[in-house]
Amino acid sequence: MRAYFFIIILFLVSCGQPKEKPAVVIEKGNGRQTSEMAALMLQMFEVNQMHKNLITEGKAIEGTPDQFSAIYTAKFTNPSNRNPTFKAFADLYLNTYEKVFETSSDSLKIKHNNVIQSCIACHQTTCVGPIPKIKKLLIP
Repeated sequence: MRAYFFIIILFLVSCGQPKEKPAVVIEKGNGRQTSEMAALMLQMFEVNQMHKNLITEGKAIEGTPDQFSAIYTAKFTNPSNRNPTFKAFADLYLNTYEKVFETSSDSLKIKHNNVIQSCIACHQTTCVGPIPKIKKLLIP
């Protein structure tokens, strides 16, 4: 009888909901595997680096205000990082990023730095490792 009870318990436990696994993509060029969110943030870094260069050269920025809206759906390495705090920081990032496209060239540097500060603020709560790299995007 105990054997049947054990088998039933084992069956019930194994039929539970599977935990969400992070989606993995292959990053072009180096074959390294990374989550969708990590890949998106690398893309965000590249675009903001390009913006920094264009702003310091006095040129118009490129891109669109909504190009990073996938921040709401991209899979994390650790799915538990998608929480209300992250959503608030994602909202802040997208709002400040949008302002870069709505401002005059006089305040472009300030708006760009606001975007970068929003990245730093978010990373101070969860993933602090990239902060030194992100700070390099600030325009003095």
